[in-house]
Amino acid sequence: MKFVITGADGQLGLAFGQEFIRKGIPFWGTDLATCDIASRGQVEQMLDAHRPSVLINCAAYNLVDEAENNRTVAFKVNTDAVKILAHACQARGIKFVHYSTDYVFDGKKGGLYTEEDAAGPLNVYGLSKYEGEAALRAIVTDYLVFRTSWVYGEGKQNFLYKFSQWAQKSGEIKVSVDEVSVPTYVEDIVWVTLKALEKGMTGLYHLTSSGYASRYEWAKVFVKAAGLSTQVMPVPMSFFSLKAVRPSFSAMSNQKISKELSIKIPSWQEGVEKYVQFRKGK
Repeated sequence: MKFVITGADGQLGLAFGQEFIRKGIPFWGTDLATCDIASRGQVEQMLDAHRPSVLINCAAYNLVDEAENNRTVAFKVNTDAVKILAHACQARGIKFVHYSTDYVFDGKKGGLYTEEDAAGPLNVYGLSKYEGEAALRAIVTDYLVFRTSWVYGEGKQNFLYKFSQWAQKSGEIKVSVDEVSVPTYVEDIVWVTLKALEKGMTGLYHLTSSGYASRYEWAKVFVKAAGLSTQVMPVPMSFFSLKAVRPSFSAMSNQKISKELSIKIPSWQEGVEKYVQFRKGK
């Protein structure tokens, strides 16, 4: 298979690129500077030039709070551009791999979300992602949509990187204790995605690490693994007065994809350990 990665400069795109280089798999990585995925002409030109068998869309507008005031931009990237990519892939017989979010849910279920649960986004970001995945599924016949959550890896747009920066400035950090989901390491996403492609799978799946945690628990495990002396103080989400409403419990079950691939996805705690080792090796 030959791949094109959109959003190749983000943390998930970088992880795919590094894995493809390591394995000698041919790919082309593109970002906003080389292809505006909201431009039909640029998308078609890019796909015709590189002729991939699979497009992996790692591009997203994921600034959750900023999306409340930048609705147009959020929908342009997360919905409109996905439609353009979907039509272009469908016309060329290209498999479309796309990533969505746990924020398509309202957090009121009281248990792990499965692929059969109805969506109910609480914020603009979640709605833009849901409408993007729904449009893709209506347009493309050969697709993989993976909903994931609290993604972290190489890069600065993730909670653990930001936490490590805060820890350099303060010995005490307040973290929400009533916001629960599944921290998911990018390497696990790449591994499972490639296994699903090898098997020729199609459809919607929840792709997260195993288990779930509050942001407070996540931070505590990171502090211990990284050997930090930072004190983590539990506070409610309401303490931060954020613009975007977030689901209180949006953890998703990865049972469906784990069963179909006959694998066990590592726990979120194992992911934190791998992330810490990665940072130490840099």
